[in-house]
Amino acid sequence: MEPRDLEYFAVVAEYGNLRRAAEALDLSQPALSKSLRRLEKWAKTKLVKRTPKGVELTAVGAALLKHARRLHLSFDDIEHEVADLGSGRAGHLRVGVDVYSSEHLMPEVCAAFLKDAPKATLSITIGATDVLIPALRKGDLDLLVTGISAFSDEDVVQELFQHEFVVYASADHRLAKSRPVAIADLAHERWAAAAENGPAWQWLLRAFADHGLLPPKITLETSSILIKLQAVASSDLLGFTSRRVLRQVALRLRLVDLRVKELAWTVRVGIRYRKDAYLSPAAHRFIEILKGTSRKFALDHQEN
Repeated sequence: MEPRDLEYFAVVAEYGNLRRAAEALDLSQPALSKSLRRLEKWAKTKLVKRTPKGVELTAVGAALLKHARRLHLSFDDIEHEVADLGSGRAGHLRVGVDVYSSEHLMPEVCAAFLKDAPKATLSITIGATDVLIPALRKGDLDLLVTGISAFSDEDVVQELFQHEFVVYASADHRLAKSRPVAIADLAHERWAAAAENGPAWQWLLRAFADHGLLPPKITLETSSILIKLQAVASSDLLGFTSRRVLRQVALRLRLVDLRVKELAWTVRVGIRYRKDAYLSPAAHRFIEILKGTSRKFALDHQEN
């Protein structure tokens, strides 16, 4: 049985007349009759009977028509689903992100992607880059959006934007009154940090060591940016975060950039995926939206 024979049969049933059905299908009547005989041969019985006005369905023909209509709808569904998949507006996508991106980039990107692709599903895994990369290489994740330090031989990295990390404190902190501050002035301060083995803290440790200072002391360790910001705002702790993040909450939480020249650190944020992996249309669509959102971040950085 050929799918088109079912389609032609449904039109014959609709018109009840072979000539009018052939005209509607832009076929010759002999061609339509041949299609009908082919379908009856497959069914091993008559599907229509001749009448003075045209044709009527037999009991078997009526039953087949119900299935033909369902099949037609199924074909339409398949066509639409394939089109959605091919355009990146359907499918499941697994994305790994670092804490910064999860709180300040992903909300806008995910909202835009799910609005553009309502049939798509997303799984977001938040973690440290050194934990996410093995998951990417094992195939447990499709994409990573994290800070990047160098291009990898195994992974493809596309840089999205850069942002600068700065030291911040409460507006009531004693050092806030003497800005800018030198790194030596921070030797005995207490800190709120994401994690001792995180890239930001490792960079701080190296900077302190390069200036002959003892490692900074962590008083509060948390992966939540919001907890760190609020803790610093209500205490004498210091923090280290993106200038963009600080600018968003500075007035509300009364936080200030201490302007420590030696501790201004620029981080590249990029998207990473395996060279040998199949990148689905949904992934390509997500990357397009991610790049568009990232351009706003890049312009924001340039303006400030």
